[in-house]
Amino acid sequence: MIEKTNFPPINEQMDLIKRGATEIIPEDELVKKLENSFKKNKPLNIKLGCDPTRPDLHLGHSVVLRKLAQFQSLGHQAILIIGDFTGMIGDPTGRNTTRPPLTLDQSRSNGQSYLEQASRILNREKTKIVYNSQWLGKMTFEDVIKLASKYTVARMLERDDFTKRMKASEPISLHELLYPLAQAMDSVAIESDVELGGTDQKFNLLVGRDIQREFGMEPQVILTMPLLVGTDGVEKMSKSYDNYIGISEPAKDIFGKTLSIPDSLIYTYYELATDVPKKELQDLEKFLETPGNNPRDAKRKLAKTFVRMYHSQEEAENAEKEFDRIFVDKGLPDVLEEFKFDGEVKEIGILDLILSVKFAPSKQEARRLVLQGGVTIDGERVDDISSVIKLDKEKILKVGKRKFIKIIS
Repeated sequence: MIEKTNFPPINEQMDLIKRGATEIIPEDELVKKLENSFKKNKPLNIKLGCDPTRPDLHLGHSVVLRKLAQFQSLGHQAILIIGDFTGMIGDPTGRNTTRPPLTLDQSRSNGQSYLEQASRILNREKTKIVYNSQWLGKMTFEDVIKLASKYTVARMLERDDFTKRMKASEPISLHELLYPLAQAMDSVAIESDVELGGTDQKFNLLVGRDIQREFGMEPQVILTMPLLVGTDGVEKMSKSYDNYIGISEPAKDIFGKTLSIPDSLIYTYYELATDVPKKELQDLEKFLETPGNNPRDAKRKLAKTFVRMYHSQEEAENAEKEFDRIFVDKGLPDVLEEFKFDGEVKEIGILDLILSVKFAPSKQEARRLVLQGGVTIDGERVDDISSVIKLDKEKILKVGKRKFIKIIS
């Protein structure tokens, strides 16, 4: 007996599905799939493949995960594919060089970490978890040749990243051409109805549609989501650019980093990275457009929202209070990390001190922080890169807006 699923009306489903989406290809096919799903009382299979090479998730990753969760809330089947097999290939999407391939064990280990963090967004009990090594690992060389015969080299090289690399005379290994086909086989294996991904995955998702047709299946609809711009307001959110807000970071870091985003990104972060209702988004848009309103108020609310989502309401309140103590009341954190040099060190240059406590990745970056006035010792600015700090007593070093440490003499 089929359990009755109470799907919302099609127009309500489409309203939520389209929220923040960049493209739905093709939208009319999605409407038909939803109508058939409604008539047959059968949930659609919604596919999302995860990249196991980066197990630490940030708000940029959450954008497409939240879209998957929205499909869940509408009564559809969320299928999270952990690419333990494709992780051994490496995917050059959005990069000029390939991602480093992993061993199967590394892929599975990272995939487990990904799953644990993704469960903060998805309903774990209603999410189907599969590893693509289950089917890709069983393919023979004959199977691979037959699969490769279903797609042309010319079409594969239409992919933007491959095109750019060819024009730049950069090498493209044959195994890279197999990645989109492997991802497409995932869609065949789970009979995907809709596949989600960032805009940088559009080509791979479209290949999935073509390969499903080759296997006599109804092609999946693809839905792409924008790449969330990081806290610097310039590049996409990435740990490589150090402009990310990790969903597993301490509450105070999530709060502080959110307050550092440009005002121009406030609405986008609300729309893509939270589940605030449509009415609240409309009110927010009006608030931000009204002269005299301070965007900081909306940003504070956003910061508390993120902390509440990934920690708790209590920690959201505490994070706000601690932030005010540090930056509004000019106080210090309740708990300060301590650092003590090995051996007897009586004095040290300010640049070496910053490097020693790992508040900068290089001496050049430490120099920049000092010259820009971002370094203080016991509340007094240090703006001379040749300054020598005497370690005759405990001192509080502050670098940037949020990095504090107590130097023990």
